[in-house]
Amino acid sequence: MTPQIFEQTIQINASATAVEQCITDRALMHRWLNPALRCDPIGEWNTDKGGKSRFIIQIPVLQPSLKSTVVEREPGLIVWQFDGFFKGRDRWECQPNNKGTTLLNRFEFEIPNPLVRYGFNTFALNWTKQDMQAQLRRLKRVAEDVYRGME
Repeated sequence: MTPQIFEQTIQINASATAVEQCITDRALMHRWLNPALRCDPIGEWNTDKGGKSRFIIQIPVLQPSLKSTVVEREPGLIVWQFDGFFKGRDRWECQPNNKGTTLLNRFEFEIPNPLVRYGFNTFALNWTKQDMQAQLRRLKRVAEDVYRGME
């Protein structure tokens, strides 16, 4: 099975520190995540390597979830590996530049269950791509607000 990859970047007029804070601070994260998605810690909230969390899609009755573990972590980089109805990685990388920060998000995944894979590819693929782009635009607004507050 070949993994699917969604990759996008956005220029943010804020420092890499402010952008990273929006990705690692749970309260800030919930300001830009899709409102139907919730991220809960497993144990204490932790975005250091080995930190665990659960992303829950808040669909009535079902509420499918993905358990994730931080597998790569350094300043400006965090990679969550997840397992559930999707298996893969979600990479967030802050690349400082003279205008602020370019944020790269690479979502690489496989859907092992053929029925779930068919349903996703048929009904949710394009919506997911559009939502990920909208998420980056929301993150940009939050990070620029945070940065203005840091000045």
